[in-house]
Amino acid sequence: MTGLYFSGTGNSKYAAELFCKEFDNESHAYSIEDPEALAGIKESDLIVFAYPVQFSTVPKILRDYITDHKELWKNKKVFIIATMGLFSGDGSGILGRLLQTVGAEVIGGLHLKMPDSIADEKALKRPLEKNKELIKKAEHKIRESVQLMKAGKPTQEGIGPAYRLAGFFGQRAYFGHKTREYSSKLKVDTDKCIGCGLCVKLCPMNNITIKEQKAVSYDRCTMCYRCINKCPKQALTLLGKKVVEQCGIEKYK
Repeated sequence: MTGLYFSGTGNSKYAAELFCKEFDNESHAYSIEDPEALAGIKESDLIVFAYPVQFSTVPKILRDYITDHKELWKNKKVFIIATMGLFSGDGSGILGRLLQTVGAEVIGGLHLKMPDSIADEKALKRPLEKNKELIKKAEHKIRESVQLMKAGKPTQEGIGPAYRLAGFFGQRAYFGHKTREYSSKLKVDTDKCIGCGLCVKLCPMNNITIKEQKAVSYDRCTMCYRCINKCPKQALTLLGKKVVEQCGIEKYK
């Protein structure tokens, strides 16, 4: 088994790594940003793929990754883990359908409710203890799912027509357009920004640079929220107007 993930604040990374660890001691999980991930996919017939759902759909960076390497997926068995702050409907299914178009066989899915990564929306925030509880429940679900997979009965969350309808009418019909292209909405408060460059290092899209000791963003944001959650001066926002709480899975384990 090879684990694969794209992760913003660590939820999907944690899920992929724990699933691999529970499955066997030989499995390794790679970020899609790791050049060695491509070799890991080639060498394994079974892939566990974890990612954060955005508006009940797949982040643009992931869609590009799959289509840019479409030759790798033929005849691969893929189990999909969808992490989410609230609701996704068919988080596993929508990535699964994309993978099927490039020849993969989707064997199942798992949905994990996790601490929300959107740092600039107050309505999405939860108390610390609630987020810790979510992590414990997710760990339990992962361990149960691993045992079912070993028994030849992988979980099917997010797979099938009922889930698809829930994802479409729950969010995708209204907000799915937000992930069709990369976003140009990342904002920098130049009064707060100190030009430390941390956001530049964190961005998976090379969407941020430092000019005249201030961060400057362009039009390639994939909404992972890494920079917003790690900025020491809370100078970055995307969907909201100010940072409410900076998040990262290390706070909740």
